[in-house]
Amino acid sequence: MGIYREMTSQDRLARKDKSMAKSEIAEKLKQEVILAMKAKEKARLGVLRMLQAAVKQIEVDQRRELEDEDVLKVLTSYGRKVKDQISSYGDAGRVELKNAAEAELKIVAEFLPAEMTDEELTAIIAAAVAETGATGPQDMGKVMKAVLGQTTGRADGGRVSALVKKSLVG
Repeated sequence: MGIYREMTSQDRLARKDKSMAKSEIAEKLKQEVILAMKAKEKARLGVLRMLQAAVKQIEVDQRRELEDEDVLKVLTSYGRKVKDQISSYGDAGRVELKNAAEAELKIVAEFLPAEMTDEELTAIIAAAVAETGATGPQDMGKVMKAVLGQTTGRADGGRVSALVKKSLVG
């Protein structure tokens, strides 16, 4: 037998526990990949694997397991790229590619939290303006910093910026 011993079932379970992701979103993504494979949904499987690869790439680059908020950032970034593709394909008149990108965006959206409404954003902005004591457009950076901390992954930065500017100007 030598210095190596056979791996017992307890050893396998311990190894499996260590390899489990810290992120619930990454775990859900993994489960959805398995379901897509079983259902033989090639298009969905391709998108899910791309998302998994993007998450894994960041994990490898940073040499750590990602938390939920980190995975959300990766998925939000990927969703933004797909939105850009949709507008590019629409401008170029490529309807079939635009439709494929829209289907891809729907799959990505399943893993993202629901978008915030304008009313919710306005309430957060009003609270941030009061908290920071902002008086005009020159204080936009302070307000944006406070607001973006609360809206990460749930509201587009451009939309937040427009609402902050509107509230500070008048």
